[in-house]
Amino acid sequence: MRLTVLGCAGSFPGPESACSAYLVEVEGFRLLIDFGSGSLSALQRYTDMNSIDAIVLTHLHSDHMLDACLYVVVRRYDPAGARPAIPVYAPLGAAERISAAYSSDNEQVEDVYTFYGLQPGTFPIGPFTITVDRVNHPVETYGVRVEHGGKVLTYSSDTAPCEALLRLAAGADLFLCEASYLDGVDNPPGLHLTGGEAGEAATKADVGRLLLTHLIPAWFSEASIVDAASAAYAGPVEVVRPGARYDL
Repeated sequence: MRLTVLGCAGSFPGPESACSAYLVEVEGFRLLIDFGSGSLSALQRYTDMNSIDAIVLTHLHSDHMLDACLYVVVRRYDPAGARPAIPVYAPLGAAERISAAYSSDNEQVEDVYTFYGLQPGTFPIGPFTITVDRVNHPVETYGVRVEHGGKVLTYSSDTAPCEALLRLAAGADLFLCEASYLDGVDNPPGLHLTGGEAGEAATKADVGRLLLTHLIPAWFSEASIVDAASAAYAGPVEVVRPGARYDL
């Protein structure tokens, strides 16, 4: 199982990164988890943009799904012919949200996407076993646990501390976890994790490696977030970068 980071910027694209998008591959199957602003460009650097087999959208904030609107053009208007509809697993309302963002006439996109509503539970996507659960964010948001061949990747999506995140991350080999806020300041409640909280979650879940994502370097010190995470978690910690690849 291989994870490729397409975009990892928090809340809006940064000078060096698109927003959240992560490509997970095994046995020739390509699963895209989130499709945030600017990530369609990055997708083309690392694979054929028509090679995606399925998409998971963890929630419907723009920094996690907006390029799914642009992808309509890729699939529908390919000069070689329209591509078959691709499965999209997302919170209810995704079809309407993408349609509204794609066209002011709310043009339907079911020729491009076949939508499946997410709800807490476990199900297959291609060769993967996927488990999702609601995490602590203002809109309907799902953390994701991806399993194959005895290896586990957990992705927090956007969340404040919650028990669901710990269940999803339990024993994970890789824990791809957001860390948007600084510790020791008055952060808005119920939105995001600090570096320290990401580290605490990694320790409680007994993960093998902590990969920090969704940082906002325009606002907060990356070094401070890493230091706080490392103080709370004794295992390896790093901040992911666009183009980084991790093999399990």
